[in-house]
Amino acid sequence: INDRHDNVILGDEEKILYGKGYIYDTLLDNQYKISLKSFYQINPIQVEKLYQTAIDLAHINQDSVVLDAYCGIGTITLSLAKHVKKIYGVEVVPQAIEDAKNNALLNKIDNAEFVCDDAGKYMVELVKKNIHLDVVFVDPPRKGCSEEFLEHLLQANPKEIIYISCDVATQARDAKYLNEHGYTITHCQPVDMFPHTFHVETVCLLSRK
Repeated sequence: INDRHDNVILGDEEKILYGKGYIYDTLLDNQYKISLKSFYQINPIQVEKLYQTAIDLAHINQDSVVLDAYCGIGTITLSLAKHVKKIYGVEVVPQAIEDAKNNALLNKIDNAEFVCDDAGKYMVELVKKNIHLDVVFVDPPRKGCSEEFLEHLLQANPKEIIYISCDVATQARDAKYLNEHGYTITHCQPVDMFPHTFHVETVCLLSRK
């Protein structure tokens, strides 16, 4: 129910007319419980290719410590979990984090830790705790990353940044900023999410110079 007259799609109240109010889907061998207000990619075939491309680009192993910023219900986080020692997922939407924690339990994954917080501020907290991040995965909304977030990302100083974007213009803007502060794009791979439209997601690997 939304009586607002702006660009906000979902309101603060919803009523379930039929069913349980959530669905399940399988992605890269993990099962996900998806509630109403959780973000989820809607092209199941291509999203597996998108996430697998991101995983393949990252230089990770069983000793790697990774952060997934803007983690949503944990799809990227939990897809990465079996490849790394420890992974943190951070997201500001409480319902999404609740789903992510439930999805970790659902898939019996115990090396993923989910936190409801601002991604940039949480990265700084990890740095203060002397937790070194080898790779940071970033999959922001269409508006891209704020400069404040990018500054926090630079403080975390990961060896690599995997930047997934649904808007190549804001990704290019953010990549330019990161390039000016010590990172260079070493690989870029577009993935066609919606054929015959302009909606192409782009995965970039940025490596510390």
